[in-house]
Amino acid sequence: MGSTFAGIHGAYSGLTAAQMQLNVTGQNIENASSTGYVRQRAEQQAVGAPAKVGLSGIGMQAGQGTAITGISNLSNVFLDTQVRSAAASNGYASSRATGYSTVEASLGEPQDTAISSQLQKFWAAWSDVSNQPGTDAPVGSLLAQAQTVVAQIADKYQSMQAGWSGARASVTTQADQLNALTKQVGDLNALIRSTVASGNNANEMVNQRAAVAQQISALTGGTITQNADSTISIAIGGSNIVDGTLVRPVAVTGATTLENAGSDPVQLVWADKPSVPLNLPSGSIAGDLTVLSAANPAGTGGPYAEAAAQLNALATNLATQVNQVASSGVTPTGQTGLNFFAQSGTGPAALGLSVIPTTASQVPVGAAGAGTNDGSIADKISHIGATTSSPDASWATFVVTLGVQSQVATQQETLTSSSLATAVTAQQSQEGVDLDEESVNLLQAQHAYQGAARVLTAMDQLLDQLINHTGTVGMA
Repeated sequence: MGSTFAGIHGAYSGLTAAQMQLNVTGQNIENASSTGYVRQRAEQQAVGAPAKVGLSGIGMQAGQGTAITGISNLSNVFLDTQVRSAAASNGYASSRATGYSTVEASLGEPQDTAISSQLQKFWAAWSDVSNQPGTDAPVGSLLAQAQTVVAQIADKYQSMQAGWSGARASVTTQADQLNALTKQVGDLNALIRSTVASGNNANEMVNQRAAVAQQISALTGGTITQNADSTISIAIGGSNIVDGTLVRPVAVTGATTLENAGSDPVQLVWADKPSVPLNLPSGSIAGDLTVLSAANPAGTGGPYAEAAAQLNALATNLATQVNQVASSGVTPTGQTGLNFFAQSGTGPAALGLSVIPTTASQVPVGAAGAGTNDGSIADKISHIGATTSSPDASWATFVVTLGVQSQVATQQETLTSSSLATAVTAQQSQEGVDLDEESVNLLQAQHAYQGAARVLTAMDQLLDQLINHTGTVGMA
């Protein structure tokens, strides 16, 4: 009798195990398209025979059925680490590529409306004046073209200011996002720890935490450490930003204008220690911080600051070289020693450049004492753009350098994006839900359930025979 009831218990354990397999398989199928979901598996184990001999006196007995020992989350630590690392590299490269491409697009070289083209038209206008000295029309065109050049230089500089401010705002936004994400990880750590300690399944929360941790890595290059109490810690540059349920918020300090980037660099710091910056190994925030960096003599600073510095240099060189020649000439009204460009003594040179003459009578055209039909000064100015030390030459060198840097940044983004896609594909092949595989698992669990039910039915019929029909042989 004892072994019979043990058989019923074993059959029942098969039913419950198959039911759990069905439930887990159903959970996988239902979340096949859920972002960040990692497939799960019910772990099944045979239950051994009891230690004591049963009432039948038979020493050898079958096992006591099966048991579900847990529900595994089929994540792969190595693949997860690869994805986080690739996401961090791609975040860094994408931020830099965006910065360089934005600057390049704002300058618009070598379009007809760009500075290089406008400078060529400016020198050509001086040539026209030299060919028609004493005529108002060419001088009017020259003054209009000079105003266009001045406006273009100022406009491009203001574009650099706006782009820099946009990148600065992006860092602040990402810092706020980082604080929200780390708090979320801390909260999930607490929930997961208590859930696991109570013997319940925390797989869905673990998946959610992994997805959040990946976002943190993409922002900062943070690395993950699994703790013994089922929580995780996240370190950035060797310092924990999340340690179990403890979270350290961050803040952004430094310049709020492009002009102050050199004296007060933008940094991501610990909120409780503003003087201590985070050492960001990679991630989109690190990429944006390099984009915001000040110009330097090597020309390897942030693209906005480098472009702004070149625009200032262009404005200064243009005014200096044109004025040096113009001041030696004479106007149609006999005035000498006059400059063509004026420069503000304060603020960026690119915004302080202006054209002094407003009429043809104020433009130096010829040499002193050469007569009103002399256009030698205008001709000399027209050839400034052709010299190796001209403002055009310096500007062209910068434009080429910027183009190379932008191309390199774009290539890096392409490479890191490809690496990220490869890492994600490998991760999904291991952790993602395969509907074909789950369909097979579903049929297997279904058959197991039907088989266990059939065993239970057979045991029920045996007991019915034993209880209701024993001792009835030969009775009417």
